[in-house]
Formats: sequence, C-alpha cells, structure tokens
Amino acid sequence: MAEQDSNATPSDETVTTESEATVEGPSLMVSAQYIKDLSVEVPGAPTIYALMQKNQPDVSVHIDVNVQPLQDKTYEVVLIVKADCKLDNQVAFLVELSYGGVFTLRANNDQIEPMLLIECPRLLFPFARNIVADATRDAGFPPVLLSPVDFMALYNQQKQNQQKGGGEQPAAAN
Repeated sequence: MAEQDSNATPSDETVTTESEATVEGPSLMVSAQYIKDLSVEVPGAPTIYALMQKNQPDVSVHIDVNVQPLQDKTYEVVLIVKADCKLDNQVAFLVELSYGGVFTLRANNDQIEPMLLIECPRLLFPFARNIVADATRDAGFPPVLLSPVDFMALYNQQKQNQQKGGGEQPAAAN
C-alpha cells in the first residue's frame, strides 16, 4: 500500500477567532424590545360594524419616534404608532401603540443621532406593524397593514427643517 500525503501539517495562515475579531465602524446592540403601551378603542361598537359593511373606512396613521437616554451609550427608543378609522364622521376605532427598545450604541458622537432615529426605529418597525395589524383584526376590523416607513427620509426631512429655522421637530410619518 502506498502512503498518501494528507497535507496534515498546519498552514502558515493566521486564523482569527470571533473573540479576537474587532468590529470596524459603529455597532448597535438590542437589549430589549417591549410593548410600552397599547390601547385599542371601539367607541361605536357594536353598531359601527354594520356601518363598516356599507361604507369605505378612512384610516389615518401617524408614526413618531422618541428617544430617551438611560445610561452611557444606552438609550430607550420608542416607536409611537397612532391609527384611527372613521366611517361617516364616526370613529370606528383608535389604536395607539408605544413599542420600545433598549439599545446600546458604540459609535462616534456624530453617528449616534442617525442610529437612534433611523436604524433603531427600522429594527422596531416590523414588530410594531404586526402588533397594530393583530390589534385591529382582534377588534373585529380588517387588519391595518402599515406601509414600510423610510426612516432615513424622515430623518433627512427633520434635519432640513431644522436648518431652515423650523426648530426641533419629531420624526413623524403620516
């Protein structure tokens, strides 16, 4: 039998383990996500359901982002979603959700604000979207499916308003 060379000798390449790897650029860690507040109101129940069969509902949605510092480089970001539905000038339902997350950032000071107002809400949004859809469906209405939100465009719009002398305005989407 002939012996085969199995190249079993270690190579000269350097292998870096995860613990040795360094991450370049900013980083973000999600410590917690939670429903801070959820309210569903159907003030016209049960008669509003009959109106729903005959009329087209008018649903409006407002989205806002609030940031609260907790500790050094740790922040609470709360995505606030308010949806209301009207039928013939009657309120069919009101849904208000405050969906929060605790984020720890490792970034330069000039990178923190965009991370808090763009990346953090972007991570929270799919969960808030699902909660609003479930809440409206569970209230007896078709689910409100929130359209994707471009948090970067909202942030840029907010910055432009501040530069034009519009003052500090919260990030919001209608």
